[in-house]
Amino acid sequence: MQDKMLTHQITELLHKLDALLVAHFYQKDEIVALADLCGDSLELSRKASQSDKNLIVFCGVAFMGQSVKVLAPQKRVIMPRLACCSMARMIDSDYFDESIKILESYGLSREEIFPITYINSNVDVKAKVAQMGGLVCTSANAKKIFDFAKAQGKKIFFLPDRCLGENLARADGKSSSLLGRDEPQKVLSSDVICYDGFCSVHQLFTPNDVRFYRSKFKDIKIVVHPECDPNVVEMADFVGSTSQIIHYVRSLPLEQKVAVGTEFNLVNRLRPKNGDEQTTFVLSASKPQCPTMNETTLQDLLDVLRAYEDNKPINEVFLDAEIQKWAKIALDRMLELS
Repeated sequence: MQDKMLTHQITELLHKLDALLVAHFYQKDEIVALADLCGDSLELSRKASQSDKNLIVFCGVAFMGQSVKVLAPQKRVIMPRLACCSMARMIDSDYFDESIKILESYGLSREEIFPITYINSNVDVKAKVAQMGGLVCTSANAKKIFDFAKAQGKKIFFLPDRCLGENLARADGKSSSLLGRDEPQKVLSSDVICYDGFCSVHQLFTPNDVRFYRSKFKDIKIVVHPECDPNVVEMADFVGSTSQIIHYVRSLPLEQKVAVGTEFNLVNRLRPKNGDEQTTFVLSASKPQCPTMNETTLQDLLDVLRAYEDNKPINEVFLDAEIQKWAKIALDRMLELS
């Protein structure tokens, strides 16, 4: 009953404020059910920035709301929770500068480094990457961006997700190293230098999980996100971004059993049972739920809308103009290639 009352009030306020409500795939069911748009981070940012609505209510994590503001600075962007992606928190502009200094101390000049930052990074990091001639990638377009980076004839510095960087290198037959863990000589001799960041959710999936499901169900399909450990990725039948996973799994016959290595909320909504039989499984013994994505509640959504209606907005996204300019360059470079 309480949720119904909250849902009704939220719907009325969204209409009154002429707002667009967008929600990432990993949000709770009740948030996704209300959203005008649901998708992965870049898809939502692009569609929201192109909307005729001037008020964007973004249910996700902070870097996603930032991306909308970068692409459409004239829009107002508010977020029910300014939740921060754990991976994005692992690097900021200072850590980026320190990483470049370490590489310079190894004998690499800035001109010899081509940085790529995953979309799961904050706007200040995207700006720093752009200033060095680099660009952004997503899990969906990472291969295309990686191919472009190789053609630059420089040392690729991939950040912040070490797993995505390592998986790209392995798939292309290139060597990789981990900054801060590997010896300078290995770093210098590798094709791809990876920053030591990771997704806390996708680290939960292990080779033992894959072996368990393969032993339990004959001909089961293993589907994982490229933020998973490379040893898990190598054992999978399909590897793809969130949107690619959705498309792949839903294209399978409903009787085909599949174990999926990504966030619980998404997997739980992927497809119905095959009659009374469950055929879609989470590739983990524990519940792989993103804690920051799950912070947003219906009450948070109502509160942020009421504050905006009262002319006392909370959790509004603001960006430094110079950082916004450079971050847009990094995103635009990616979009041109995609």
